[in-house]
Amino acid sequence: MADILAAGLMALGAVFFIAGSVGLLRFPDVYCRLHALTKADGLGLALIALGVALRADSFGEVFRILLIWFFVAVASATGGHLIAAHARRSDREAGEGEAGNV
Repeated sequence: MADILAAGLMALGAVFFIAGSVGLLRFPDVYCRLHALTKADGLGLALIALGVALRADSFGEVFRILLIWFFVAVASATGGHLIAAHARRSDREAGEGEAGNV
């Protein structure tokens, strides 16, 4: 039963990764793209990490998986913030009121 649950969580995580990638390619501006990428990929990684943690043999492996997930989540949030701040700064310097052409 744990194998089926783990496989389901990993498959659902892969669906979220695909959705985030499609959003990155299809959305019109940098802010929408960034939102799709950080939110969907963050949830996808959490689901995959949970699925892999269910299959882990020891608490040490589970701890390392959760540690990896934590650092990737922090790096993703920081990177998303920096990209959004740069896009907003670029809009102000160019004199544009909207971010539609970014």
